[in-house]
Amino acid sequence: MSTPIRFLNSLAQAMAAISLYRDGHPQRERAVDAAYRDLQDLQADDPRPLFTFLGDEVIYRNLPIRELRQWDWSARLAATGVQRLEFTGSVSREDFEGFLDEVHHRLTYGAVDTAEARQLHRTTIKFGAVGLRGEADATLTDPEATATLSFDLGDEAEAIRWLHDEVRDGGSLPLAEAESVVRSLSVAMHGGRQVMLPLLQLKDFDQYTTTHSLNVAVLAMGLAEFLGMGAVDVRAFGVAGLLHDVGKIRVPKDLLTKPGKLTPDERAVISQHPAHGAQLILDSEEELDLAAVVAYEHHIMLNGGGYPRLRYARACHRASNLVHVCDVYDALRTRRPYRDAWPAEDAVRYVEGRAGMEFDPEMVRPFVAMIRQWDKGITVLEDEHTAIVPADDGVADLRAPRAGTMPESEDVDR
Repeated sequence: MSTPIRFLNSLAQAMAAISLYRDGHPQRERAVDAAYRDLQDLQADDPRPLFTFLGDEVIYRNLPIRELRQWDWSARLAATGVQRLEFTGSVSREDFEGFLDEVHHRLTYGAVDTAEARQLHRTTIKFGAVGLRGEADATLTDPEATATLSFDLGDEAEAIRWLHDEVRDGGSLPLAEAESVVRSLSVAMHGGRQVMLPLLQLKDFDQYTTTHSLNVAVLAMGLAEFLGMGAVDVRAFGVAGLLHDVGKIRVPKDLLTKPGKLTPDERAVISQHPAHGAQLILDSEEELDLAAVVAYEHHIMLNGGGYPRLRYARACHRASNLVHVCDVYDALRTRRPYRDAWPAEDAVRYVEGRAGMEFDPEMVRPFVAMIRQWDKGITVLEDEHTAIVPADDGVADLRAPRAGTMPESEDVDR
C-alpha cells in the first residue's frame, strides 16, 4: 500500500474514532497517533503532500488514486468544504489533532468559527474549498491559518502530458486519469455563478496537443450542457473531446509543427491519427467505446470528405459531430506554425459557413449560439498556470492577428 493511501485510510479511522470516543480516550488517542505517524511517513517522501477531494475522486498531487475511487470519505470531506488539503511543512501532533477536531465539527455541525483558537499559533495544515483565483472562499474561517486555494488548469495540463507519455511509452491509456481531468474541468467551468468556458492559449507549439485537448473537452462539455444533456453524458462527451487526438502521439512532431504545406506523403501519415487513436483507446479501455468512435470520426465531414475515407457513406455519431465542431473552432483560434490564430468572430463565421457541408447543422446552430452567448464570459488563459478570472471590465480580450486567407479544410487542424 502506498504512503498516501495508508495515510488517508488512517485519517478516516482517526475521524471515526473521534466521533465515537471522548477526548483523551485510549482508543481515540491510538487512532490519532497512528494517523499522525502515517502523515510523518508520507512527509518523509513528500514534504508538501496535497490532496484534492472531488465527489468520489481522490487526487494526490495531480493524479487520481485509483484504489480510492468511490472512497466515501472523499465525498464527506468535500461536503464540509474540505476539497483540498495540503500539509506545507512540519506538522505538530497538537495541530494535527486540532485539524481532526475541526473536520469532526464540520461533519457534525457544519462549518464552525475556530479563528479564536487558531490565532494562538500558525498551522501548516491548509484546507478549504476549490475556488477561483480572486474569489473569496466563504467556507474558510481563518484566512491566515486556512489558505484560499485557487483553481487553475496547470495540474490538468500536466496530467494530460503524463497521460500522453504513458500511452506513448506503455501503450496503455489511464482511464481514471482522463475522467479525473474532465471532472476538474467541470469544477472550473462551474466555479462561479455562471458557466464559464476556461480556454488555454498556446504559448509553445510543443504544448499544442495538450492545450488543444483540454480546450476541446471544455467546449464539448459546454455544448453538451447547452443542448440539455445530463451530467453523465456531459462527462462522456468531455472524455471523448479530451482523447479525440490521442492518436497524434504516433505522428512525428516535425510533421505536426511543419510551417509549410504538407506533401501528399506527409498528409497521409497525419491522416492515420484517427485510426491510431481509436485503436489505442479500444486496446486500453473497453469502457471508452464512445471516445474511440469520436477519435475515429472527428475529421469526417458531413458530405463524406475529410479522413479517414469511408468505403460506404454513413452518418457519424452525434458525439463525433459535436466534437468536430469544437475541434475546428479551437484549432482556428490557436496560432499554428503554418497560420495565425483567427479572431473568435471569424472562426464562428467559418463554422457557420460550412454547416451542411463539413459540419452537422444541428450542432452548428447551438454551438454558435453558445459561443455568442458566452463570448463576453470566455476567459482566454495566457498559459496553463494562469487563473480563471474575467478581465477588469468583465469582457475577455479575444482579439488575435487576423488571418490573411481561409485555410484549406484539411489544414485547419493537423
